[in-house]
Amino acid sequence: MERETVMSQESVKDALMKTIGAIQAKPGVASLVFRSETALVEDLRCEAKIRQFPTITVDEPTELGGGNSAPNPLELVMAALGTCQEIMYGAYASVMGVKLTSVKVDVKGYIDLRGALGMDESLPSGYTHVEYVTTIQSPAPEEALAKLVMTVESHCPVLDSLQRPVQVFGQVHVNGNRLEVATV
Repeated sequence: MERETVMSQESVKDALMKTIGAIQAKPGVASLVFRSETALVEDLRCEAKIRQFPTITVDEPTELGGGNSAPNPLELVMAALGTCQEIMYGAYASVMGVKLTSVKVDVKGYIDLRGALGMDESLPSGYTHVEYVTTIQSPAPEEALAKLVMTVESHCPVLDSLQRPVQVFGQVHVNGNRLEVATV
């Protein structure tokens, strides 16, 4: 089922231009920290709290020991990529004056569970590769759409985070004490 993109390009453009102006005036405001707090609730079901929004439930399919009550973390990564692409299309289209009728992204992540289950140490624990297809409906000229696509593909934060190595730092605290663990 095709969804009609409903957006006020002017209000999106106004908000983005205001933010761009604020960053140009004071570059330090461009640095943000996004955060979530999560907790294992029961079996493999977890809850995630992000800002003031309702709690998000995360679970695994029954084949992986979960209750199949919600998407799993890897599915949320795929949803994050698709929605980030769609948001970037909406944002850049507004600024560039390109009318969009609809934008849809179909994302697939491929994983070999032997890596995640510790059955084959030569395999990664996560995705081996990710594929996506973006479908755009627009009355805009092909040249404008090509420029929009190039801009989005080179500036989507989630795509960038998946494509390049990102430093990740973690700590584990057990019973109130930091646990020092040697990593490979």
